[in-house]
Amino acid sequence: MERDGETKNPLHTDLHRVLTLRHAVAIYVSSLLGSGIFVIPGLAARIAGPASIISWILLSLASYPFAYTFAKLSARNPESGGIYAFAREGLGRGASAATAWLFLAWAVLGAPAATVAAASYLAFVLPLNRPDVFLVAAAILIGAFGVNYLGIRFTGRVQVATVGAILAALAIAVVASAPRISPANYTPILPNGLASIGTAAALIMWSYLGYENTSNVAEEFRNPERDFHRSVVISVILISALYLAVAVVTVGTGAYTVGGGVTPFAAMMSGAFGSYGGMFVAILAVFVTFGTVNAYVAGMARVYYAAARDGVFPEALGKVDPKTGAPRRSLVFLIVMVLLSLAAFYFLNVEFVSAFLMASGAAILTYVIGSVAGIRLLRERGMRRILPWISLVVSVVLLPFIGTLLAVSVAIGGVGLLTSWGLLRRRKTVNAGI
Repeated sequence: MERDGETKNPLHTDLHRVLTLRHAVAIYVSSLLGSGIFVIPGLAARIAGPASIISWILLSLASYPFAYTFAKLSARNPESGGIYAFAREGLGRGASAATAWLFLAWAVLGAPAATVAAASYLAFVLPLNRPDVFLVAAAILIGAFGVNYLGIRFTGRVQVATVGAILAALAIAVVASAPRISPANYTPILPNGLASIGTAAALIMWSYLGYENTSNVAEEFRNPERDFHRSVVISVILISALYLAVAVVTVGTGAYTVGGGVTPFAAMMSGAFGSYGGMFVAILAVFVTFGTVNAYVAGMARVYYAAARDGVFPEALGKVDPKTGAPRRSLVFLIVMVLLSLAAFYFLNVEFVSAFLMASGAAILTYVIGSVAGIRLLRERGMRRILPWISLVVSVVLLPFIGTLLAVSVAIGGVGLLTSWGLLRRRKTVNAGI
């Protein structure tokens, strides 16, 4: 398949250079701190026990190459559309088509998992049964899609307030729970074998997704040569420190043994502050998940819109509403697919770990493509030129730990590629007949 797209001059920008180092770090942190922090530490501990802390350390070290690679790719073309466009520019239309369908798998598997996890936090403090939990999850999904359908955007102040609330909850939970840490909870360190570290790491990858979303940061630095790399390093250190602190406390207090490991924060806050602490975290989890899903819905729908314009998704999805500017057809397509996935999770009794691993599998596959695109497109000097290679190696190493669940993403991607091939052939035939 042909290669499309031209490289924009990375030195030219019409954007105002207003970002300082502090602003950039805030943007990076807000891109990563989402719904995953509420559930992934507990689920990872259920998989690997105390050894899950090792998984967090390994992913923290590996996150820098990912952060740098995708930040540099985004800075290269701030309005590119993320990994989809990187793949199109660096690897051709076939790779971008695969990326678009993997994004679909990522969304339809990840959004239901995240919202059911948030609803489970409410079930920790309210008498909700399983059907109630899934109804709450559906309400969160429909609300997030409705906001996007109407063309409403959360303001930067709301985003900052959300991140501030998460950071406050993290700090309070860690500090308040520290006195209840028991050394006995850290043994045996490998209750489920060495391979469990890899499986936990593949799951934890969900919490490190988001660096590719900061598409306009580098173009708006006041001093990009000095602050761009520093902002990436500081953000990685800050996020990793937060995640490790939560992981250590989750294991040390045994909070992951409560509620199937899905609601460790609620368990920690309830232990420290009683029912009010649990209620606070439950409400925060729902609010944060709504914001996370809202942001990803906006991004994903625009990927499908771009893919439709390129001919690799149905042409009907390549239209926007003239009043709101929202790609409403893409949004309707996405909400239908996500709600069908939520229903499948319910009727097939899909476990949380399996749901998040399936979503992580799709995300890691897109990161494989993005890393290869980075190798082709980036021309870094010195040691930084190996960072896309490290991203690729880490992604490939994590894939086997998804296990047979990876087949779900591969199947969606495979069927999608066949669909794209058919759509492109049809468009070519129609154009030839004109």
